[in-house]
Amino acid sequence: MANSDSFINEVSEEVRRDRLFSLFRRWAWLAILIVVAIVGLAAWFEWQSAQQRASAEAFGDALLSGLDADDAEARIAALSEIETPSPEVTMILALLAAGEEANADDPEAAAARLRAAADTPGLARRYVDLALLKAQMMDPAAADEARLVLEAIAAPGAPYAALAEEQLALVDIRAGDLDAGLDRLRGIERSAAATAGLQQRAAQLIVALESGAVLVDGPVEDAPAQEEDAPAIEDAPEQEAATPDDAETPNDPEADE
Repeated sequence: MANSDSFINEVSEEVRRDRLFSLFRRWAWLAILIVVAIVGLAAWFEWQSAQQRASAEAFGDALLSGLDADDAEARIAALSEIETPSPEVTMILALLAAGEEANADDPEAAAARLRAAADTPGLARRYVDLALLKAQMMDPAAADEARLVLEAIAAPGAPYAALAEEQLALVDIRAGDLDAGLDRLRGIERSAAATAGLQQRAAQLIVALESGAVLVDGPVEDAPAQEEDAPAIEDAPEQEAATPDDAETPNDPEADE
């Protein structure tokens, strides 16, 4: 009886071994393929990471080199020649170059550059809004065109809605519709989306306009002479529309709404 059981166990073991070898011969190629695929994917991801790191380093070196140029024209030329790997980088370079042009007393060129950059294919909406808003602040467009652009930026929930409302108020005031401009400014005062600084500026504009002040573009000292009881006030400062390199959400601190 013991010999019979031992024989059966040996036969069963041999059968199992044969089945295992059969399965291995049948599916070994699949296991090898999976291993090769895993190793290949890991190598590809590592190569991609190295390429992105090298591209970022090259872009940073070119950017620093361009900003180290001696004069504004050289910096603008250097920034314009840098290759841009993405639409967002294109916008960052446009903002930097526009800043150089604005500092060189050429706001028209700066605004034209930003408006052109806003047409970059694939650019996120928040960057488009930022570029168009800053362009409007630097070089105001005609009233009808400005309203079309600013009303889109001032859509509810947009990241720069409150700042766009302020610019719309200025458009109304320039067009002679003081009541509409004051209504917009009062809306900014009550808006939960506006920051304390923006609300304070709106309140100051309301007080100045209701006291008879006249809105002028550019520095006050360059404005034509006003009546003694009608002091001139300038447009709102443009620094509240910040650059987008870290602007990811509507509540980012860089968008001082």
